[in-house]
Amino acid sequence: MSYLKSFFDSIISSRSVLLSLAKNDLKSRFSGSNFGILWALISPLLTILVYWFVFQIGFRNSAVQDIPFIIWFIPGIIPWFFFSDSLNIVTNSFVEYSYLVKKVVFKIELLPLIKLASVSFINMFFVLIYLVFYFSYGNEFSWINFQAIYYLFALHCMLFGLTLLTSTIVVFFKDLSQILAILLQFGFWLTPIVWDTSNAPGFLGKFFELNPLVYIIEGFRDSFLYDHWFYEKPALTLYFWGLTLFIVLAGLLANKKLKPHFSDVL
Repeated sequence: MSYLKSFFDSIISSRSVLLSLAKNDLKSRFSGSNFGILWALISPLLTILVYWFVFQIGFRNSAVQDIPFIIWFIPGIIPWFFFSDSLNIVTNSFVEYSYLVKKVVFKIELLPLIKLASVSFINMFFVLIYLVFYFSYGNEFSWINFQAIYYLFALHCMLFGLTLLTSTIVVFFKDLSQILAILLQFGFWLTPIVWDTSNAPGFLGKFFELNPLVYIIEGFRDSFLYDHWFYEKPALTLYFWGLTLFIVLAGLLANKKLKPHFSDVL
């Protein structure tokens, strides 16, 4: 726990540097292209439009609980894109910045956090795009909409621990990146993004709730569509934060034990 405290103290003391490095990382991802950072807006917009065309025009998905499919669908795809992009990009942060790993003066354990912040900038564009769709369908603003900030924070906390763990392990086990890519393909369809958990049989519904992303996705929909507060789901909330705390501690412990050997491997 003392290591956890010192880690977060270093984040607070280095917050300006972390933000600057995250911005530079985002710019470097689009450097050399004519549109530059605009791709961060164009890419999510086109992605959502493609999914909307496939599922609502092609498959003719009907409204879900009297909610237009696109308005119900986007709150599910936003957390998933952030989750999958974070795992794909942040997992290789130590490998990508191997030249910094050998610099003793740099806190290398902060590298996954820099990449995570970079990915989160694009995720904010997804949220803004959804708000455009949401209000264009005649929905009115409600204070419960701000609850989405809580779920974004919860997702960031879980991803912080998970990506710290995966980025540490991938230094010694390079195949982890390919394994994660396969798991994400299955995870998309096993997570209630394009289907409703209420349609699953009782025991399967309980099983799917073990997936922490279900808490986030349903929380996003609760914040905009169903007007349910997070404290109305005390069991799921306790389960999510308990699991998140375990993942964060596992990531910190693995990084603390293995980072002295990074320079030997990289």
